[in-house]
Amino acid sequence: MQIGFIGLGRMGGNMVRRLSKGGHQCHVYSNKPEEGTALAAETGAIAAASLADLLSGLTAPRTVWLMVPAGPITQGVIDELAVLMGPGDTIIDGGNSNYRDSVTRAATLAAKSINFLDCGTSGGLFGLERGYSLMIGGSDEGVAQAMPVFETLAPGFESAPRTPAKEAGPLQPGEAGWLHCGKAGAGHYVKMVHNGIEYGIMQAFAEGFALFASAGDPPVPEERAYQFDLAAIAEVWRRGSVVSSWLLDLGAEALADGKGLSDYSPRVADSGEGRWTLNAAIEQGVAVPVIADALFARFTSHDDLGTANRFLSALRNKFGGHDGVPKKAD
Repeated sequence: MQIGFIGLGRMGGNMVRRLSKGGHQCHVYSNKPEEGTALAAETGAIAAASLADLLSGLTAPRTVWLMVPAGPITQGVIDELAVLMGPGDTIIDGGNSNYRDSVTRAATLAAKSINFLDCGTSGGLFGLERGYSLMIGGSDEGVAQAMPVFETLAPGFESAPRTPAKEAGPLQPGEAGWLHCGKAGAGHYVKMVHNGIEYGIMQAFAEGFALFASAGDPPVPEERAYQFDLAAIAEVWRRGSVVSSWLLDLGAEALADGKGLSDYSPRVADSGEGRWTLNAAIEQGVAVPVIADALFARFTSHDDLGTANRFLSALRNKFGGHDGVPKKAD
């Protein structure tokens, strides 16, 4: 089918590549004209000079997919599209927008009879080959209109063994790698929680490997001091272990790529989904201590001055005369 694609960065560009290989006619737009021109030359897509030009090349009802940064940029593009699009057209936001914003956007566009789908998209830089796990919110009409695109972008049911309890029956929702999760906002809500869980898994791996790295350091007595090969442990866990996963695969690659962990920044970024997950948990009265701790650990990594820890040391010194722990020798 025809589809307009706005935002041709690392994920967006690869999604256009996958769609083009799947036989879809992609019309692409980037605020960097050279980006659209290069991708069009590579994939056979049609590059547009403006949003109006993009839409003029599509046959109604038109479907346009956004892969632009969440927040004001996404809102600005949607506002411009809302003026140019008409009844029966569909806008898909495939970025990491806040699900509350998606609810508002769907209602605003529904007044113009424009479908709005919020699509949580997981797959990162590897989606071109592996496919993208898609979590979709919005109307049945909009989902039906864009279904061929979802089916091409998703990994397909062959990407994982069927759950044993379902093996004898027909394919169930989600088994193809995409899922209509519910009404407006539902897709971004599911992706938000997905990313919150991701925070927790990543933090658990990070803490475990930190234990391995320090297992031979004082004050551990010599008879229980170990010098572990972190890369080798990652490899053995990848094979048959309960904690084997794609995240562990990526960790093994980082440990084996020759750069060493010292070449990576200790300041860990958070892109917002962990915060939104905590906000939802507070509103719903659900305890999510692992996700909360993982998010706060990222905040702690941003404190280059160590203000909180220095203040703790100051308090201990004042009430008990305790000195801080000496810095480890290099």
